[in-house]
Amino acid sequence: MKKQIIIGFILTILIHTINGQPTLKQQFDELVKNKDTTGQKNLLIKWENSNHNDPELYVAYFNYFVNKSRKEVIRIDKNPNGDKVLSIMDKDSSKKEPVGYLYGDTYYEPEFLKKGFSYIDIGISKYPSRLDMRFGKTYMYGQLQDYENFTNEIIKTIDYSNTIHNQWTWSENKPVDNPMNFMLSAIQDYQYQLYNTGDNRLLPDMKRIAEKVLTYYPNHVESLSNLAVVYLLNNEYDKALVPLLKAEKLAPQDYIVLSNIAQSYKLKGDKNNAIKYYEKVVICGDDQAKEYAKQQINELKK
Repeated sequence: MKKQIIIGFILTILIHTINGQPTLKQQFDELVKNKDTTGQKNLLIKWENSNHNDPELYVAYFNYFVNKSRKEVIRIDKNPNGDKVLSIMDKDSSKKEPVGYLYGDTYYEPEFLKKGFSYIDIGISKYPSRLDMRFGKTYMYGQLQDYENFTNEIIKTIDYSNTIHNQWTWSENKPVDNPMNFMLSAIQDYQYQLYNTGDNRLLPDMKRIAEKVLTYYPNHVESLSNLAVVYLLNNEYDKALVPLLKAEKLAPQDYIVLSNIAQSYKLKGDKNNAIKYYEKVVICGDDQAKEYAKQQINELKK
């Protein structure tokens, strides 16, 4: 759900009116919907001249330049990206491996993207409690696979949240409902994004984010678990158990925590404790987790 909200920062059409007349934001969103880039540019100039302090102006400029920078191309090579890939076979039917792949790809022109980031930076500096601006910027760094800046923006957001006691606002300066949980839930989605790359070089980024969250929210179970996962993937099993056992005390029926504890004990060669915690997973887990735990117990008892 949070990923949809973040993506929506760039793409969603929001309808608002004043005295029955469409707002500048509504007009801009309609132009985006119609892919009228000339109309968008002209409206942005009019908007800036009439109300350059409108926070929605900086969001609109960011969206305009991000969309303008985005280019889609067809590529042919041997290292395809994405799910929609067409294999190109050799004319010699005896050869089973493709000679190449045809697929769609997306890139962003740096010149326009730089302008987009400059506008959202101005927006954030003027309205630092606008969480949608910060998450919109973070989202784009994720799209660019610029995980250093992606992580840095998350860290800045966590730090600033402490400064304002989680009093975040969203589009049109509306307060965010349950802002602390909303922010932490979104950050957990960002952690999944880093983890799902499968790139162990990003483990330090996951660790930085988890540790920063725990600085302000030491009982945040998901971050305790994230920190432990980093240690597990680095084969530091004793270190992994420290945050995991704390997480268990906070959430004794969290089967993900219990499963990670079991895995830690298994990897360090402590079969008895591994079995003990897999048995807890059998009680608390969903069907898939229960089945996996039973398999592990059978293997450990051999």
